[in-house]
Amino acid sequence: MTRSTILAQTEAPAEPEAVKAIVDKGPDDAEKIVEGVTAGIVPTINFLSEKLQALSAQFLSEQGLFQLAVILVAGLIAWYLSKPVRALVERQFPEDDNTGGFQIGAIKTFNRLIFPILWVMALWISVKSYRTIGTGNDLIRILASLLNAWILVHLFSKLVRDPLWSKIFATIAWTTAALYILRLLNPTIVLLDGIAVNFGDARLSVYMMIKGLILLVLLLWTASAVTMFVQSRVSKSKVFTPSMQTLIGQGVRILLLFGAVMLAMNAIGVDLTALAVFSGAVGVGIGFGLQAIFSNLVAGIIMLLERSIKVGDFVELESGLTGEVREINTRSTLISTNDNVDILVPNAEFINHRVINWTLRDGFRRTKIPFGVAYGTDKELVKKAALEAADTLPHMLTGRGAKPPEVWLVEFGESSLNFELVVWLSPEAVKRPSAVAADYNWALETALTKYGIEIPFPQRDIHIRSGKLAK
Repeated sequence: MTRSTILAQTEAPAEPEAVKAIVDKGPDDAEKIVEGVTAGIVPTINFLSEKLQALSAQFLSEQGLFQLAVILVAGLIAWYLSKPVRALVERQFPEDDNTGGFQIGAIKTFNRLIFPILWVMALWISVKSYRTIGTGNDLIRILASLLNAWILVHLFSKLVRDPLWSKIFATIAWTTAALYILRLLNPTIVLLDGIAVNFGDARLSVYMMIKGLILLVLLLWTASAVTMFVQSRVSKSKVFTPSMQTLIGQGVRILLLFGAVMLAMNAIGVDLTALAVFSGAVGVGIGFGLQAIFSNLVAGIIMLLERSIKVGDFVELESGLTGEVREINTRSTLISTNDNVDILVPNAEFINHRVINWTLRDGFRRTKIPFGVAYGTDKELVKKAALEAADTLPHMLTGRGAKPPEVWLVEFGESSLNFELVVWLSPEAVKRPSAVAADYNWALETALTKYGIEIPFPQRDIHIRSGKLAK
């Protein structure tokens, strides 16, 4: 089979007229694409179907199977080479206590990318070899381009510290790059724009909604980054009081978020003047009895913006309710107690009343277990017994930041010397205060009994000043 025959078999089929006129245009002509499509979405679907058939035919051809074999061999070579390269990197840049956090993250990221980097290098070498001998290399070139895009997107996404924003950015960027490399970006845009709903003179398509959503995500991320920068600058200023610093930071956050939403709505063609009528109707509704609902709604927004209460936090309300925050909704917050009871608490209660957040900044905390022994007991023996009791339980904090348990003599009671066993609890133990206190009390009683230490009880001496006792 000659080379011309192979190319004729693997060549993509003719494109429909409605799509062919627009596929040759660049990705920046999205608006012109939408205006130029008059035949609806059927030609686009037919074009995509023909593309898939051509791609499958190329895979099943003799040349396509040979390219797949080259791709597989290149992947195996990269896999075997990645192990010694990774070991070399670990020897050159050992991780120790003096290694900075940024350097550790960079080394870990590079180690994860060693295999795809070696693979893409081998693929591009194969593409060069194919071009030298004048043979088709479409499959190898497409996979190499996709790997290139994935590596670059992965590197840029690591610059975003927030894991959620990082994943969103990576998903959007790589999907767009993959469609562009496969020459499916413009047909996809045409297809999505063909699925639309008309609201009077306004037209809302799936493409417009996706475009507005992507723009909203980018604007929200930008607003979040700018807010963090402003808050860091304001917090270092000695001109403003702490309350003023918080007010300025939250004000900037709300304004930027509001502006991001408005710009995104304007991008998809929403008439912002219609919001004036809507806001007037909402104001009338609030005045006629929606105060509580609106208060809880605003409280929920404040909680989400301030992040003072987050999902997973262990909180204690002023009413005495304790539990883990499972959901933060627009009207209420779902709290699950340690008895596995789900309680819905109005959001306004978190704003208007005192709330203890046991895990706001750090997941661990210190707890004190009180106990008493009889007067005359050796204090060192009491300390030894209490520390042994603490070591028998798995609730203490370990690793970086861990502190050893302590025994404090806190009070000379009426009938006992009162001590406290002071331990730092792990994040898992913090969320089970009653069970943890019971475990420590159990272990303390066992240790004190082991050393023969008496746990006293109140005693009273009765003095009879007059009269006689009956015999």
